[in-house]
Amino acid sequence: MVQNGLHERMPYIKVRNAIGPIVTTATLTSKGQITIPAEVREALGVESGDRVEFVEVAPGRYEFIAATQSVTALKGMFGKPRKAVSIADMNAAIARRGASAK
Repeated sequence: MVQNGLHERMPYIKVRNAIGPIVTTATLTSKGQITIPAEVREALGVESGDRVEFVEVAPGRYEFIAATQSVTALKGMFGKPRKAVSIADMNAAIARRGASAK
């Protein structure tokens, strides 16, 4: 599928089409900044000045998440805990890790 010679000018599109639909891309500037494409901003509901988060979901893979949601939207994000943990148990685990870091 060649449209107006697009594949000849942009061969990476052939690769992207081979593994799935074309995704929206952005370019990293020399200052480490990107412009988030308008359709992504609209889908996330973010505007200028809003905060976003980069969450590592696997080594080398991150999710880009709008940090504008209410904290209650996080409920159930990680499923139910396997066992309940008391505050005392949490404090003890923190103390053990802190002691081993010294």
